[in-house]
Amino acid sequence: MTVSDPIADMLTRIRNAVMARHDFVLVPASRMKLSV
Repeated sequence: MTVSDPIADMLTRIRNAVMARHDFVLVPASRMKLSV
């Protein structure tokens, strides 16, 4: 599956993990995401 907006996808994953009270979330890394 190709993600059209990787930053929005990362933020959505983090938000969903927080709402589900997970201790961590796995997000595919990229230079752009690391700079955010």
